[in-house]
Amino acid sequence: MGTPQFPDLGKHCSLPDCKQIDFLPFTCDCCNKVFCLEHRSYNQHQCPKAENRDVTVVICPLCAKGVRLKSDQDPHITWEYHVNTDCDPSNYDKVTKKKKCPVRGCREVLVFSNTIKCRDCTLDHCLKHRFGPDHNCPGPKKPDTSFGFMTMLSRNRKEEAKTNQSTASASPKWSNFLTAASSFRASAEASVAKLGSEISQKFQMANRTGQSSSSSSSSGTGGMEGCPQCGARFSSVTTLIEHVEKVHEKCGNQARPKVTIDVCPKCSKGFRDPVALVEHVERDHGGTSKA
Repeated sequence: MGTPQFPDLGKHCSLPDCKQIDFLPFTCDCCNKVFCLEHRSYNQHQCPKAENRDVTVVICPLCAKGVRLKSDQDPHITWEYHVNTDCDPSNYDKVTKKKKCPVRGCREVLVFSNTIKCRDCTLDHCLKHRFGPDHNCPGPKKPDTSFGFMTMLSRNRKEEAKTNQSTASASPKWSNFLTAASSFRASAEASVAKLGSEISQKFQMANRTGQSSSSSSSSGTGGMEGCPQCGARFSSVTTLIEHVEKVHEKCGNQARPKVTIDVCPKCSKGFRDPVALVEHVERDHGGTSKA
């Protein structure tokens, strides 16, 4: 067997009817015997220990998990052990029921690669119906901004009434204490309401005072401006400038010099003479022209 250079090369098949020499023999992992290429499988050489390598898996109808049956164990015992330890019926829907696109008429199965979650309705859709108009998206849910204050108040009153009834029947001293506490609470609520009404009245009076002072300041002498040529009165400097440009500069009398009016940055009062403006600022505004 073999060659002079490789005397151990190749082995004979262990099957009695074969005994063929094979230079690439196969060793059975069950009976540990050597076989040729033709008789290497369990069935071809009728391996007596092949049952130890036999793998039989049964799908559980409750949880859809695979249960492996052991060759040296009763299948009923294996099944009972699985039901008592590893069986989870909630896993059946995850395995058998595949998630589909919720759009009516769409049969697309949702997997990792074709699933898009809508950011408005927070539902998973396929790529074809990923946009809002395609799956009739109702839009984002509006947050409930209403606060059930009256519901909470009525609930607290009902609880207080039940507590008062139970304690009144139990102890007269406790009922007297609850009466005093309720009267104190009523007086406190009345004082708080009175304080709130006084604050609102003061706030309204302050607003009225501010409005009257602003109206009086706008109706004073600083609010009316007079034209230095014709003596006409105007409510604002802008109107006075427009009057001077239209009437006294563009009336056709070209001999009259152009009128220049300087405006006070503090009270918006106009002056023809810059010296008069400086005197006005020093006299009425404390010598500063910053607004």
